[in-house]
Amino acid sequence: MPMRSLPKAAISLVLAVLAVGVLIGINEIGFRRSSAALSEIREAAATRGALNRTLQLVLDAETGSRGFLLTGDPRYLEPYNRAVAQVGQTLDALSGMYTGEPDAQVALSQVARELQRKLSEMELLVRMRQQGNDDAWKFVLMTDVGKQHMDAIRGQVEGLVNAATQRIERSQEQVRHSLLLARAGIAAVALVALIAFWLYLRQTSALNAAGERQQQALQAERDLLERQVRERTASLTELATHLQQVREQERGHLARELHDELGALLTAAKLDVARLKSRLGTPAPEVSQRLQHLTETLNSGIALKRRIIEDLRPSSLANLGLSASLEILAREFSEQTGVEVLTNLEQVELAEADQLTVYRLVQESLTNVAKYAEAHQVHITVHAYATVVEVSVRDDGRGFDVAGMRPSTHGLAGMRHRVEASGGRLTVTSKPGEGTRVMAVLPKGHAPQAPRAIS
Repeated sequence: MPMRSLPKAAISLVLAVLAVGVLIGINEIGFRRSSAALSEIREAAATRGALNRTLQLVLDAETGSRGFLLTGDPRYLEPYNRAVAQVGQTLDALSGMYTGEPDAQVALSQVARELQRKLSEMELLVRMRQQGNDDAWKFVLMTDVGKQHMDAIRGQVEGLVNAATQRIERSQEQVRHSLLLARAGIAAVALVALIAFWLYLRQTSALNAAGERQQQALQAERDLLERQVRERTASLTELATHLQQVREQERGHLARELHDELGALLTAAKLDVARLKSRLGTPAPEVSQRLQHLTETLNSGIALKRRIIEDLRPSSLANLGLSASLEILAREFSEQTGVEVLTNLEQVELAEADQLTVYRLVQESLTNVAKYAEAHQVHITVHAYATVVEVSVRDDGRGFDVAGMRPSTHGLAGMRHRVEASGGRLTVTSKPGEGTRVMAVLPKGHAPQAPRAIS
């Protein structure tokens, strides 16, 4: 950071700290005042509710007593007795609410006295009705004593309720004042924060620009490296494909040389032996044995030559086609290893190079089965679809963990490269104890052209 930007950073930091301190102070003051006002509102609301409850209980008691006086039905005494029992509890609760308020205590005492008088009047009327003094309770009922007591209770309770309502209004006003203070404080702090933020933006704009330039340079470097990696990968892929093609061409060339030159030599030697036999007539036993041994040696050499040629470039692939070549490969593998091989091969149309890819894929898969799988049965399938050909080699061997497969497994890597070079996709599926399946999907190409036949 440049030295000239340090004062701006210090000013921004001081303003930010000041704004945070003021905001915390305003919030704390507003919280405390609002909390006190809300507590006052709760207390006043509870007091008002208790006063209204007291008045409601008196009304319930009077209603129950009047119903009993008029009907004589004892059921009206149930709400009367319940209301009389709860009036005392409500008065005790109100007395606790007015602790520390002498004026309210005096008013509450007057309410208690009037309530006592009213309850005494109702108790007297009920008792006289129960005793059968109808004239007496009717006379008392017709007087204005009960109305006077009720009016006095109602007036005193309303006075206390109004006082509680005023307390609530004062507390609400205090809450409003706190909210106004908070609004003004937050507006001021927001202004200070905007100023600090503007200073911070000015301070960091240069750093952001430098960071963007650095990111652009890094991105350009990454793009260059990725392009180099892609080019190197493409070059290596092309090289591997070229080497594979060259190897197959060399194999084909060597197979033709062995077929032409070595085949001619062995065939000529075998013909010479046959002519010797015909010239000698009936040779000595020792000569006959030597000639027979020479004939067998020549036959073994011819057979060895054929096996080498087939390994280098399978002649059956050119002469008989892919399906027959795979059948021969499967039969020879089963005879050599004792593993049962089941085939399901459909006739497919693939280019010569793709046919060789399929053949080498199956050949390499069978080699892996013989080396590692310990299998008892192998299934080879070739299915032709509309646009692709699916090749699968599945065994019931011990399998392996595909995720833990070593990168140095060149056999599978070679198969994958062959298939991908032909535009296909190779999938290896295996689990320990569940066998292995190697499947390749190759796109269909043009009808193959018949290469030079090798027998």
